[in-house]
This record gives sequence, structure tokens and C-alpha cells, in this order.
Amino acid sequence: MKKRLWGLLGLAALALVFGTGSAYAELPYPWQVDFQEAVSPVMEQIYWLHNIVLLPLEVGITLFVLILMGYICWRFNAKRNPVPSKTTHNAPLEVLWTVIPIIILVVIAVPSMKLLFFMDKAQEPDMTLKVVGNQWYWSYEYPDHGNFRFDSNIIQEDDLKPGQPRLLSVDNHVVLPADTTVRLLFTATDVIHAWAIPSFGVKLDTVPGRINESWVRVPAAKIGRYHGQCSELCGVNHGFMPIVVDIVSKEDFTQWVAKAKVQFADNDSAPVKQVQKKSAPATMQVGHSQAQPQLKQLKLAGTATTATEVR
Repeated sequence: MKKRLWGLLGLAALALVFGTGSAYAELPYPWQVDFQEAVSPVMEQIYWLHNIVLLPLEVGITLFVLILMGYICWRFNAKRNPVPSKTTHNAPLEVLWTVIPIIILVVIAVPSMKLLFFMDKAQEPDMTLKVVGNQWYWSYEYPDHGNFRFDSNIIQEDDLKPGQPRLLSVDNHVVLPADTTVRLLFTATDVIHAWAIPSFGVKLDTVPGRINESWVRVPAAKIGRYHGQCSELCGVNHGFMPIVVDIVSKEDFTQWVAKAKVQFADNDSAPVKQVQKKSAPATMQVGHSQAQPQLKQLKLAGTATTATEVR
């Protein structure tokens, strides 16, 4: 039994040491108990708040209460106290157990509020990426680079290539330049979704009719591929909305933009997409400009229909 336990601990240590060196360093790995690697200033601050402020407080409070309860059970049991005390009030003790929690909350509140303001908006963004949530795929727009747009859909399990993680791979990746402050704008066309990438420290709702804002900046030392998922229950295929972001050099980003403008030039008149999933009922993903007029016509005609009936 001990050998097995030490073996499992050894595997966990190896995963911790070597797991961050793979091509998908930010993906979860077996026995992971900590955050994914922080690659943005926001996530570094979140990591600091959790590990330096919250975790020691949690451990300290837990140990204090455990020791206190153990002492009470030992000191005030029936054998040691055949005649129980009739004390009902202790003013100093009552002041302490009121003031100390207030001090703890203030210690937590100050860095928490600083972090909330820090992660809210980019002060001087270099570019903007607009993220639009749809049932059940993402759309992206680059307003500072010709305003081209494209949809990003999950790659079905049968179509995965070697090295592509299941349920986390998409056909069109988001591409962002390193050492660039990117303003992220979020909205949705149907229901509430949530765009979340753990390594960026970004998790924000996309709400129909509203624009939410966040930002990200990844240094050149962290160039690579990062994954995320929709983190707000948004319907039957909520679990099939992965996110893939490639962080590249500024030179490579310029080249990608030139190709993307040609590749996605006719997306405003893109045909209707139909995606069949084995693990969920058949659903349809509709092109941006074509779906809205058709749905409006159906509403005007008073016809009850589902999304799969739209052609």
C-alpha cells in the first residue's frame, strides 16, 4: 500500500515538473491541484491573491478552529467538569471574535478591490478583439485590422488530428500578438455565454444587448497556444464551445492578418452551417447575416419553429 502511495506521489511530481513543458502547457494534467500557468498580468495577480493572501488565511483559520475544538473537547468534557460552568457572557472574548473577523475581511478586501479594478479595463489598449457568443460557437471580429470576422466551431472527435485535444480543438483559432495590450469586448446574439481562458485570468459573461470589457497581455516569453471553454450554462451543447488562442510574435500576427482578410473576406454572406454531434441532439449554427432576417420572417409569420428548421 505504501509503495503504491509513493508511486502515485511520484507520478504527480513528474506531472508537475514536466507537464508545463509540453506543446499544450496550459492544459490540465493528472493530479493537478493548482491553477494553470499564469501568462498574463491579471492571472499573475489572481495567483498572488490566492496563494499569498487567501490560502494562508484559510489554512490558519482551519487549524485554529481545529485546535480550539480539540482543546474544548479535552478540557471541558464531563469527566474533567462534573459540575458545568454557568458562565453566559465574556465581554473581552466577544469583542475579540467580532473585531478579528473584521480585520481579516479588511485584509482580504483591500487587495481584492485593487485586483478587480486592475482587471476591469485596459488603460491604453493597442488593439481590440470583439467576442460574440452564439449557440453553440464563437464569432470573432478584429475592428482595428479591417473589421474582418470569422466563426470558430469545435472539431468533431472523428476529425481530430494527432496532438489536438478532445473537446478543446476548433477549426479557426483566435490569433493575438505578444507584448500587446488587447482590449476584449464581449457580447452575445442569443443567450448568456462566458468566455473563459484560465491561463489569461479572463472569465467574463457575454450578454445579449450588452458589451462587457476585459483585457489581456501576454509577454513574448509565453508565446504558444492556450485553451478555454464556455463557462456559463447556455443550452444543450454548452460543453461543445471550446476556445483556442494562439499567441504569436508581432511579425507573425501581421502576416496572419493579411491572410485572414482574404480568407474571411466573404463571411458576411457565409452559408448556413449545420453541425451534427453524436453526443447531443442535432443542432445548427447559422451564419451571422443570414440567420437574422430568416428568424424575423418566421416571427412575423407567427410560425412556431426550431433552429433546425431554418434553411
